[in-house]
Amino acid sequence: MAYVQIEADERIEEGPERLQFQSYHPNSGNDSTALGGGSGPGFRDANAKSAFWSLEYYQQYFDVDTSTVLKRCYTTLLPWSPSYLSAHLTPAADLYGPFWTLTTLIFCLYVFSSLAHSIVSYLSDEPIDYDFSLLSTAFALVYIYGLGWPALLWVALRYYGLGEWSLIEAIAVWGYGQFVWIPVSLICIAPFTILRWALTGVGFAISGYFICANVYPILQTADSRVSRVFIIPIALFHIVVAFLFKVMFFSYYVVKVGTPDPIPSPSDPGSVDTPAAMFF
Repeated sequence: MAYVQIEADERIEEGPERLQFQSYHPNSGNDSTALGGGSGPGFRDANAKSAFWSLEYYQQYFDVDTSTVLKRCYTTLLPWSPSYLSAHLTPAADLYGPFWTLTTLIFCLYVFSSLAHSIVSYLSDEPIDYDFSLLSTAFALVYIYGLGWPALLWVALRYYGLGEWSLIEAIAVWGYGQFVWIPVSLICIAPFTILRWALTGVGFAISGYFICANVYPILQTADSRVSRVFIIPIALFHIVVAFLFKVMFFSYYVVKVGTPDPIPSPSDPGSVDTPAAMFF
């Protein structure tokens, strides 16, 4: 066995006076930007070094763990929960959860609606015809309502002097607020009109209450009382979106068509000359 002699570095001096410790706790006075301090757990502060048009600036809003996103999703189904902004989006909101919630909703609306139409076509003895335009319709409707509408509302509220509500928080509230439509779109495969109307009403009520309960307290903090009127277009637009979901994606029925007798016989009261349709 060979041994190699290693000379010690004379620059290293022993002793406690040569050791220095630095705290990276968010509440300490040291700069902890590199470790993500000051922006909450799981988020990286890139505001100080990156411009808002760079990808590094938005990286902090996508640096969030899966458990946090899932908790922020299913909590929207609990209307009796406390303020969502203070309880779940503090100290920092994210864009990762809202983006994937809206994207998943687009996928569910198209896939489950197409699946329901396939089942209906099979039960009705009709050829299956896939409507790929529903995908673009779902894409436009969901992203306009979940991304464009809160951004437009934020700009309007900024005009009336409401600066405590950030654009990221606005998008997060609307994005997470649409989570309820994912299970609704799945259950609406059932070929029962009353059930689909009831589920649409449930989705409308839960998501609408969630949005209004988190937005109206912010409107009350504005100096101008005119800003409180914004709750009216918020509610109206929400009604329109829920109705469009029902009409475009949850409207289908089973039709049983009987073969008509071209020459009805008077002695056969059971013969018909028009097809009979049965709706569910």
